[in-house]
Amino acid sequence: MVVPALSPGEVAEMLELEPADAFDAYLVTGGLPLILDEWERGWSLTEFLGSAVSSPTSALLVSAERALAAEFPTEAQARSVLGTIGAGERTFTTIGREAGGLQRTSLSRSLTTLTSKRVVAAERPLSTTTSTATRYRVADPYLRFWLAFLVQSLPEIERGRGDRVLARIQEGWSTWRGRAIEPVLREALDRLPLAEQPGGGGAVGAYWTRTNVPEIDVVIADRAPVAKQIRAVGSITWHEEAAFDRRDRDELIAHRAQMPGATSETPLFAIARNGSTVPDLETFGPEQLLQAWSAPE
Repeated sequence: MVVPALSPGEVAEMLELEPADAFDAYLVTGGLPLILDEWERGWSLTEFLGSAVSSPTSALLVSAERALAAEFPTEAQARSVLGTIGAGERTFTTIGREAGGLQRTSLSRSLTTLTSKRVVAAERPLSTTTSTATRYRVADPYLRFWLAFLVQSLPEIERGRGDRVLARIQEGWSTWRGRAIEPVLREALDRLPLAEQPGGGGAVGAYWTRTNVPEIDVVIADRAPVAKQIRAVGSITWHEEAAFDRRDRDELIAHRAQMPGATSETPLFAIARNGSTVPDLETFGPEQLLQAWSAPE
């Protein structure tokens, strides 16, 4: 039985956070109640992380290791592949190389294990053509955060140098969040009523090529994985302060021109943490997307 963690909407309600801050909290905790229980009301993300990394026994530090030990008690190779994906590698070739030069059969076996246990998600581009450019990502936001920032830092934390760990998290946070938030926001868009989705709604995905040129953050199509019609394409800008601007729009237009099934008439939209400065562009922000997890009236 799969028991889901709390949603971003439930995280916002539990911690009494503003929508943008709730998404940040969800990325770090994955909605796991045991971790959220250590987050004091009124704390910022920095305050929570500072408290967590000061204690080697905090739920933020130990929950992932316990879960992995239960899921993969004897599968060291799968753990190694998971660590490589968590470090940022996304393609079959680069994962195999960075995981120690694994043979294709061994890597395929490990990836099958990880995807069957729902620890890793395997995704393909959404367009009107068939593509085998599969990308892999750690499915759980908390585990992704733990692998990126905490697992290598456990010895430092045990020596009482959580301050160094916190400084590294703050330094790499913006870049890491920019990629980690994308699947969460696509899920939010997918959960909205069809009438509220761009282009009339439909299947939600993304598009990329093996060279990542072009790369489109969000695609709305009539169906997946191979569409007959591309209904809208969008870009995600999730910066701390900057809004979606004309440069972001122009880049999206250039990428749309290279996407199979899209035309110059395909609608554009933005998902932005701080809104858009582009007139007449449909834009989705944290508050609207957080409503995707609200109970229907």
